[in-house]
Amino acid sequence: MNPRATEGNAEVFGVRCAVIGMVHLGALPGTPRARGGVREIVAQAVAEAETLAGAGVDALLIENMHDRPYLRTEVGPEVVAAMTAAAVAVRQRVKLPCGVQVLAGANEAALAVALAGGFDFIRVEGFVFAHVADEGVIESCAGRLLRARRAWGAEHVRIFADIKKKHSAHAITADVGLAETAKAAEFFCADGVIVTGTATGEPVDVTELAAVAGATALPVLVGSGATREMVEALFPHASGLIVGSHFKVGGCWEGAVDAERVRAFTDRVAELRAR
Repeated sequence: MNPRATEGNAEVFGVRCAVIGMVHLGALPGTPRARGGVREIVAQAVAEAETLAGAGVDALLIENMHDRPYLRTEVGPEVVAAMTAAAVAVRQRVKLPCGVQVLAGANEAALAVALAGGFDFIRVEGFVFAHVADEGVIESCAGRLLRARRAWGAEHVRIFADIKKKHSAHAITADVGLAETAKAAEFFCADGVIVTGTATGEPVDVTELAAVAGATALPVLVGSGATREMVEALFPHASGLIVGSHFKVGGCWEGAVDAERVRAFTDRVAELRAR
């Protein structure tokens, strides 16, 4: 049992079924779709963070989603610098718990951004086992990442690990089920696990989500496809819901944040908490 896993499956960030809103940074310097400068990217991130916070989310997660195609497990210093600038600015303006993910699988970079930006958690991929992602083979990072966290004095930064994540093939671990993967992440000292559908915006299998929640004492988060219509089915099994696409205009991850969609979602979660 991981002694750091004190929340259990019921709560994360002090609330039942926390709503974590995604802030998708604009394409960062040096990436194929980069257009604006760092100041513009940071300003947009702050605006989206404030909109999400004002509409009732419980936490935020910033990510370099627009940097596609992604590099595998490492990014350049320009990306780390730009994401740190965004993190610091968001932290100054929003008092919610905040996290960061650096695609694809650049987990030590994410930890560095979180430490410098005063963030509370990171989302990581490839924490245990291995899989074949869009970017190539992603291998387990748990040993190296946790040693970095200890060496850097960043043990307050929680690690939420994707298991059998979206946009990936898992044939090489076909004999290891999702629940067993969650147990392995717990054994390797993750602070929570994330269950996803097959792709961005695709829903999780609720039966599999329930199985994971029953197999581990760690918080279990939903990492894709959460919609207002699905909240009631997800609520009994999820410690948190990471929401990106559904909070955007038209439900498309590339769109702008739609405060009305966010508020409708958070109001629904509040109704379920009040039962």
